[in-house]
Amino acid sequence: MIALGCDHGGYELMQEVKKHLNERGDEYKDFGTDSPASTDYPIYAKAVAKSIQTGECDRGILICGTGIGISIAANKHDGIRAALCHDVFSAEATRQHNDANILAMGGRVIGGGHALRVVDAFLDTPFSNDERHKRRIAGITQIEADRGQK
Repeated sequence: MIALGCDHGGYELMQEVKKHLNERGDEYKDFGTDSPASTDYPIYAKAVAKSIQTGECDRGILICGTGIGISIAANKHDGIRAALCHDVFSAEATRQHNDANILAMGGRVIGGGHALRVVDAFLDTPFSNDERHKRRIAGITQIEADRGQK
C-alpha cells in the first residue's frame, strides 16, 4: 500500500499521480489534501510518515510546491527516509542505495509526464541489499536513536 499526501502546491500533480497509480493497479491510501485551498504541508507529511511507521503502508509519495518542505517534515520521523527526486536516476539510486520509503516531489518544479516516470522508477526499483548500503542505513538509524540521549 502506498501512502499519498500533498498540500495545495502539490494538489494538481497528485491528481495525476493517483490516476497513474490506478492505471498501474497499485493500491494507495490518500491522506489529503482534498482541494487546492491553502494548507500546511507538515500535516500530510506526518500522516504519511505515521502510516509507514505503523506498517499500514509500505511506501509513500509526498508533494508540495517544491518538495523541500514536505520532505524535511517527513524526515523528522524515525524510520523515514524521504528523498526529494525530480529525475529518474535519483529515484532509482535512492531506492537502491538508501532504501528510501518516501518519494517527495515539487508540483511547481516537475511536469506531470516526467513526474510519472520518476514515480515508476521509485516504485519499481528494489533496494540493492548490499552490505555497504545496509551499514549506511544502520548509521542513519543510530542517529535517530542518539537523538533522545543528548
